[in-house]
Amino acid sequence: MREYLLDKIAKKEIVCGVYGLGYVGLPLAVEKAKAGFKTIGFDLQKIKVEMINNSESYVGDVSDSELKEVVESGMLRATSDFNFISEADFIAICVPTPLDAHQQPDISYVRESAIMVAKKMRKNSMIVLESTTYPGTTEELIKPILEKGSGLKCGKDFYLGFSPERIDPGNSKYKAKNIPKVVGADSVQASECISAMYREILGDRVFEVSSPRVAEMSKLLENIYRNINVGLVNEMAILCHRMNINIWEVIEAAKTKPFGFAPFYPGPGLGGHCIPLDPYYLSWKAREFGFHTSMIESSMIINDRMPEYCTERASEILNKKFKKSLNGSKVIVLGVAYKKNVADYRESPAIFLIDNLKAVGAYVDFYDPYIDEVDFKNKIYKGIKRESFQMESLKDYDLVIIATDHSIIDYNKVQENSIFVFDTRNATREVKYRDNIELL
Repeated sequence: MREYLLDKIAKKEIVCGVYGLGYVGLPLAVEKAKAGFKTIGFDLQKIKVEMINNSESYVGDVSDSELKEVVESGMLRATSDFNFISEADFIAICVPTPLDAHQQPDISYVRESAIMVAKKMRKNSMIVLESTTYPGTTEELIKPILEKGSGLKCGKDFYLGFSPERIDPGNSKYKAKNIPKVVGADSVQASECISAMYREILGDRVFEVSSPRVAEMSKLLENIYRNINVGLVNEMAILCHRMNINIWEVIEAAKTKPFGFAPFYPGPGLGGHCIPLDPYYLSWKAREFGFHTSMIESSMIINDRMPEYCTERASEILNKKFKKSLNGSKVIVLGVAYKKNVADYRESPAIFLIDNLKAVGAYVDFYDPYIDEVDFKNKIYKGIKRESFQMESLKDYDLVIIATDHSIIDYNKVQENSIFVFDTRNATREVKYRDNIELL
């Protein structure tokens, strides 16, 4: 099987399948197609399938022109018919791994995709899980499902591996094409073949590890590293406020050290599809081994509490400066995306902040140039549409809260038109007149 697959890879005769066409799957599918491999994208959402086949991208990191190039050339097609899995030699599973209502790992999407792949996968194929998950998922969950459902034997009839996605939505420098890939497989032969597929896109930027578990843990470490450091700086921000010290100035001073310090920045909390969730995956798995991840869980507590802390700060500002209660005050939140310059609000702390503000009786609007409305716990919050927003309207609010620092917002005009601004992102750092601005 090894020689057979390596020969097909070299001749670009491999047919690629990408299961799940979201922020991870679509860029991967496009890059595989651009590398010269016929690619089939699978997704349950027919609207996504139609948009792809019409060369309309719904992912910011993939342009319409890129999509059009591979679709019109016949190198990429999308479908909701999973029978076509039988045509693929290489299948990457890129489905969500959220948390359930009890903050436990929800791997139902991974399980269902494995069941679907097992029904139609062909002999001599490579199956790779890219979804972020706990160590052991590939070997303990995916492998038995594939073997039972297909009647094939892992290592003999197909290869199995894990290669964590590292997509950073909105990052103009690092995209699917140039982000190094970690590959962990259940055998040396499997690792060689799966890595060969990724090298067709990335060249030498493929790093092989000894097992899927190592690759799964490496992904968690990357994101938990950020979670812990953001938790540290958020806690420092809270302390600095009490001590009347500017945390942003502290960070600027500390980062002049050329070694031993990497700057992280405070904010209203963490959002996105990985960093807020990954610590829960590892903490959950660690309990199986009787291990308590105390440092990780401490950072989770701090970061999860930041929207509540920002609500308390907003109340403090209105009370001390204007002798007003947050209850009954008019507040506008600028930005609801989880990070700047993207249209993604998954787990965004800004939405938790809005919900907290409403819960204490504030009248809350939001404006985000990329997002018109959000669905939060089955509640629809409608924002001010981009074409309707006027900077002059900010004077109608008792408080403006900057929750996401989108680059296209003119913060000088925000300052000029606002009664008072609570800036949780230091977005106003270049604004000259600051008498009506308070930083986190």
